[in-house]
This record gives sequence, structure tokens and C-alpha cells, in this order.
Amino acid sequence: MIKYFVFAIVCSFVVLQACKTEKELTSTDRSHVIIGYVPGFRGAIDVSTIDANKLTHINYAFVNVLDSVAVLTNLETDTINFRLLNSLKAVNPDLKIFISLGGWSWSNYFSDAVFTESARRKFAKSSIDVVAKHNLDGVDIDWEYPGMRGEDNVFRPEDKENFTLMFKELRRQLDSLGQDTGKKYLLSTAVPEFAGFFDKTNMGAAAKYMDYVNVMAYDFHVVAGDTVGHHSNLYDTKSKKGRSAHEGILRFIKHGVPAEKLVLGIPFYGRSWIMKTADNRGINRVADSLARGGGYTDIKDSIAKLPGYQRYWDDQAKSPYLFNEDRKQLIVYDDEESVKIKCDYVKENNLAGVMFWEYSSDPKLYLLDVINKELNNSGSIKP
Repeated sequence: MIKYFVFAIVCSFVVLQACKTEKELTSTDRSHVIIGYVPGFRGAIDVSTIDANKLTHINYAFVNVLDSVAVLTNLETDTINFRLLNSLKAVNPDLKIFISLGGWSWSNYFSDAVFTESARRKFAKSSIDVVAKHNLDGVDIDWEYPGMRGEDNVFRPEDKENFTLMFKELRRQLDSLGQDTGKKYLLSTAVPEFAGFFDKTNMGAAAKYMDYVNVMAYDFHVVAGDTVGHHSNLYDTKSKKGRSAHEGILRFIKHGVPAEKLVLGIPFYGRSWIMKTADNRGINRVADSLARGGGYTDIKDSIAKLPGYQRYWDDQAKSPYLFNEDRKQLIVYDDEESVKIKCDYVKENNLAGVMFWEYSSDPKLYLLDVINKELNNSGSIKP
């Protein structure tokens, strides 16, 4: 009798799980994180366009760094955006909202902000004050770059040690806030994968204080006048720079970052160039000038349907691309096929999940739908 009772319970559980629709799945049903960057620097966010059930975390981009403090550059708009993003928790109570500090344009003064112990305390407190005041869930650091040139940033040799000490202080103050509120606050970073970055940081030591390390596995080729190719390929194609998402992940693991903290970055946009010749359809050839790339929805629904644009697949790189032979225009990007393969890679290599830049680049959610289909497997979400 007991045996049949247990069997009935098991069958009921299986039926209940099978009846869950994709729409009903929330972050507690996921074993992988799905982190989306949402651009607050453009002004008011229309949260009606954000499907909260398809995200575990939102990183609000960006908060500026000035005079060793975190600065909301448009206080009124940022305050409204925080309230609206928090309203999404009515749809997905497990959704976490981070502030992301820095980015390409606002990383100028990170080095100054963490140069001394007192500066680090001041910087951490100002960051965490924003989190506490607006009832947010964590801090994400996007310092581009410690110890080396980004756009127009201050940098110095001491950045290598101070990068780690910054995270140590942020972790200390986040934990202190958590003792007061009874809530666990999260800490992450967005970091590049290129080899030189690891000479300027101690990622293994810094990662001990973090929950997630978001690997910006894109923008492998950006400028014109140089050899270009895929900008977010999963595997190497022996291009001039020899960069790939896979090689980047291996570098982080080699430098002591646990795989279960690594989050694979996926671009929701493409890059494009006018090539000097049509040779090899532009892949690993010299670009003449920059051209329009755009977000994935636009690439799929508009550009790819224009006369002369043909989609090709690089099976070695696991990446698609468009090429227009008459215009000699190359467009590199991720699509549903390459994103599925990247999600398989995340599962096969026990990574934490995926992040993407950025939500508004694919308003029809073509890529986010694929990510959810592939990563919405049952299990407990990582902390």
C-alpha cells in the first residue's frame, strides 16, 4: 500500500512539472542565470517591453564614477527607472536588479576611486547607498579597464591590486547591509576576455568576492582599416587576433575563476564593415570602413531581407554572417542557431549561465526566447 502511495505522489509531481508552460517558469525553476543589461542612460525605460519571466537578473546600465563616488547622472529619471524595474518583481518575485557602474564611457575615474583604502570605502559606501535607498539587489562593476587604456580612462600599475581590494570592500559592505536587512546582496563584474586583461588583474583573487563574472565575449573586431571577422565567435577561426568565447572562458578558468561563477556574454547586436575586396566574403580580411550593424531584430527583419544580402554559416566558428557582394559589406552577429549552440556550451561546461548586451537591441526577443528554451531546465538557481 505504501509503495502505491509513493508511486502516486511521484506521478503527480511529474504531471505538475509537465504542465508548467514556458510562461510560468520563473527564476526558481532555472539552474542557470539569464542576465540582461538594460540601458538607463538613454532615459526613461518602458518596462512594458521587458518580459520579467525570461530573466533572472537585470543590470541597470550605467551609474557613473566621479570623485570616488557612484553618481546617478540623471537622478529623476534613474529614480523612476528603479521604481519601474522593481515593479517587475510583481511578475517575477525572484528577479534581481543590479546597478552597473562604469561601462565604456563612464570608467574614466575608477582608478582614482579605488586608489586608497579610504577612497575604496567611500566608493563602496556610495554604491551600496544607491542599492539600499532604491531597494535593489546588487552591484555590478564594469571597469574598462584596470591598468590599461579604455576610452579615456586614468590607469596605473596599482590598479591590479586595487581591483581585487575594491571587490573585497564592496563585498564587506554588502554583507554588512545584509546583516541589517536580512537580505543577501549580490556582486558581479563585466570583464573582457582578451589575454592582456589578465596581466593587469588577479581574477582568481577578485572572483572570491563575487557571485558572477560576466564575460564580455564579443567585440573581437571593432575598427576599420584592420583585419576583421566574427565579433562573437564561440570558437577560433585562426583570424589575426585569434579571439573566441571558448578561449576567453579557458583563460578565466586558468586564472582561478570557478566555472560555476562564469557567465557567457552574448551580443544582441551585430557589427559591420565595407571590405576592401569581396575575397572570402570578408571574413578575416581587411576592412575599408565601418558600416551599419544594428540590433538583431533589425538585422533579421530588415537588413537580411534586403536585395543582395546572403546569410552564411561558419561551422568552425559556430557563427553566422551576412555578406553583400555588390556592396562588399560584411555583417557579423549572433542568431538563433549560434545562441542555441552557446547555451549548449554553457550547460556542457557547467557555467553559471548567460548575460547579454542589451535588452532593447532585440525587442522581438528572438534571441532571449532561444535562451529561455535552452536554459529553462528545472533545478535551483545559483545564489
